[in-house]
Amino acid sequence: MSGFLRCAVMIAATVSTGLVAGLFSAFSIAVMPGLGKVDDRGFVATMQSVNRVILNGWFLVAFVGTLVFAAAAALLNLDSDRRPVLLWVVAAFALSLATWIITAVVNVPLNNELEAAGNPDQIQDLAAVRQRFEAVWVRWNVVRSLTSTAAFGCLVWALVLYGRVTGRAGT
Repeated sequence: MSGFLRCAVMIAATVSTGLVAGLFSAFSIAVMPGLGKVDDRGFVATMQSVNRVILNGWFLVAFVGTLVFAAAAALLNLDSDRRPVLLWVVAAFALSLATWIITAVVNVPLNNELEAAGNPDQIQDLAAVRQRFEAVWVRWNVVRSLTSTAAFGCLVWALVLYGRVTGRAGT
């Protein structure tokens, strides 16, 4: 197996996971606390807009990359001399999968409900729409911030171990 390919996939897994962890963490520590201070109309309108624009190629490459590149990195490190690397990559994959599940089961359905509420200028009870969305979305975003950040940490450590293994083995 090409050492360059193995290394490139490990780096791609780490970078994509780091990007996703950074995005979700930014929402946890800055975006949602900031939006928590605006009125109901501003909150609903802004979150609807964010939910529309985030579905772009750059986000999808990073988000999909967390699983695809981690799975590929695991497959490329199945050699017995790479067992320590493999264990950390598998842990990262599991944490990224948890992030995906949270996103699919909680955050995306809430985003869809918020969008289905309609134009904020025509919503009768903006406070109720916000109340059904905000606390649950924020809570689970914090959880996926933690899972994706932990996955990133696992991949960083896997890269350290990978460097040790390849330095020792010359591959």
